[in-house]
Amino acid sequence: MPLERVSQSFKDISMTFQSNPLNNDLIAIKNENAIARSIRNIVFTLPGEKFFDATFGSNITRSLFENLDDISASIISDEIRQSIINYEPRVQLVDVRSSPNYETNSYDVTIIYRVIGIDVLPQQLEFVLQPSR
Repeated sequence: MPLERVSQSFKDISMTFQSNPLNNDLIAIKNENAIARSIRNIVFTLPGEKFFDATFGSNITRSLFENLDDISASIISDEIRQSIINYEPRVQLVDVRSSPNYETNSYDVTIIYRVIGIDVLPQQLEFVLQPSR
């Protein structure tokens, strides 16, 4: 059984690159917010967009232009699950759900995960995937 990483906190820089007016440092996001931002970045990054790591990200955009059905939703869930397992070692996935929303031509995605190393309840991240050009 692999050892779980024990940590006091997680910290990432904000993607807005705004500076703190008091000390001119970049604004940091911490713990659950940092993990949620990281998961969103993994899901929405296409393979090849990250320099020096051509496989980083997920291929969910391939499924967004297929027929809106449960099969495509399952493929999206599997792709998100595999991407998070591969690129976010700070979490343990509980569930990834994707369901088609026929009225808006989109998929409603819910990711439930536990943060490894800090004592918090399981986290839930929800977002909508829509095809765009």
